[in-house]
Amino acid sequence: MKNKPLNWILFPLAGLSACSTSKKEEAVKPNILIILADDLGYGDPGYCPTSKLNTPNINYLAQTGLRFTRAYASSATSTPSRYALLTGSYPWRNEKASILPGDAPLIIDTTTETLPAMLRKAGYTTGIVGKWHLGLGNGNINWNSRISPSPNEVGFDYSFIMPATNDR
Repeated sequence: MKNKPLNWILFPLAGLSACSTSKKEEAVKPNILIILADDLGYGDPGYCPTSKLNTPNINYLAQTGLRFTRAYASSATSTPSRYALLTGSYPWRNEKASILPGDAPLIIDTTTETLPAMLRKAGYTTGIVGKWHLGLGNGNINWNSRISPSPNEVGFDYSFIMPATNDR
């Protein structure tokens, strides 16, 4: 076999073409929106064929996102269900995870690895808006000053909450 000058050029070029110096494109993280609604029936949102409700924004989220259709509540009441969703623990493992009044102390230990804390570590910005119902502070709440511990100490970057239902 003769040494051809063209082979001396083509083989190194073929090897170099297999190498890439361009940066890998980072995968785009999907937005995550969890809606936890008290007393919402399976067929209530407008995207369900039997619904009598008009929910165009919820319908859009359902059509363009991912729906949990096999997620089951860990409890029939608010506080224990919220506790389980955020901590991944059965609510009966925490004797304080029962329906709380608005001035109850925070029932999630601030050292617990929570869902929002895990999402924050993964690079997400986390927030909670709406009913909290998991307690605030240490039980002696001064509503005119910063309250701690709060949702911010269990993994949320920001919060705009109602401490509990209006009837408590």
